[in-house]
Amino acid sequence: MPGVDCQSGFPCSGRMLTWNHESDGTGTDRSGHGRGDPRAVGGMNQEMASTTMPLDAELIAVVAAVTARMPRVLTLETGNSLPSGPFESAHRSLQAGVRSWVERQTHHPLGHIEQLYTFADRDRLESSGPRRVISVGYLALTLESRRDPEPGVGWWSWYRYFPWEDHRQGPPPVLGPILGALEGWATRASGAPGRRERRRRYRHAFGAGGLAWNEEWVLQRYELLYEAGLIAEAQRRSPGAEPGRDDPPTGEAMVQDHRRILATAITRLRAKIKYRPVVFELLPATFTYLELQQAVEAIAGLRLHKQNFRRLMVQQKLVEPTGAIEVRTGGRPARRYRFRREVLLEQAPGGARLPQARGRI
Repeated sequence: MPGVDCQSGFPCSGRMLTWNHESDGTGTDRSGHGRGDPRAVGGMNQEMASTTMPLDAELIAVVAAVTARMPRVLTLETGNSLPSGPFESAHRSLQAGVRSWVERQTHHPLGHIEQLYTFADRDRLESSGPRRVISVGYLALTLESRRDPEPGVGWWSWYRYFPWEDHRQGPPPVLGPILGALEGWATRASGAPGRRERRRRYRHAFGAGGLAWNEEWVLQRYELLYEAGLIAEAQRRSPGAEPGRDDPPTGEAMVQDHRRILATAITRLRAKIKYRPVVFELLPATFTYLELQQAVEAIAGLRLHKQNFRRLMVQQKLVEPTGAIEVRTGGRPARRYRFRREVLLEQAPGGARLPQARGRI
């Protein structure tokens, strides 16, 4: 199909994209992210239950919005942390608890919310003392509030934390220095097999050496940079380690492992927009085709093929016209549409790759 890139990542099956309303019920999405990851588990296992180390349960939220064509995340401490708080006996449920903490700390009510992962690494926190903290993560999708925020509360582009992830205008300038630093990391491995393996891993993760970029591998790329010691969180854990003079800029750090939790949420959302219509949770009640496409592009970090994207909306019957016309477009007047919520009951399972634009930007 013209304008559709079927080379890697999500399978291309003749349909560009299908959304449905099903979940596998396991706490993971259909893409399987998190499976086999020892630091993201669905609950406490027997080993954790039998330990004598005191346990604390924490609730933490990644609250995402798309504003002015930019994906943004709600933060505390001037962008340094995500909303979070302990699970309390007064909370009716985990979800009620995370809603309570977010609204208490940010005064921002939540709409769509889903459980992300449970993070339970023994050494995931830099200073937890004798206690072990288990964090239950949630992903919330919303519209950015226009009210004056509390001191320290604010919305920040998630590309502030992951500048290598925004490919809407082509590969970002920071990507070259990052690949150079990863090549240096590969050459420092012990022995030729180790060097080959490191080189294979970073090229695969970052789409280098002629390999395709996979927009869903946000967490894998972050963890590879962590392993290579190229991000601040890794350097904080190494006594005496300081950023090298030639280290590339690798985004703003966050407290503890909050940036890793944010990377997990972006990974989930980039996969999920391909098989469920969650993008409409990030849009107002009515919108133009251009606003819808720009929201998907902001999340995916990719530029999409305009005609194929609009053809997709028609084929999937995801939207319907409202009869209203938007004249503030800078060009021809555009029709306004709304999401057809009936599609949640009509769609069959399936999925395919986003219709990326070809050629130079």
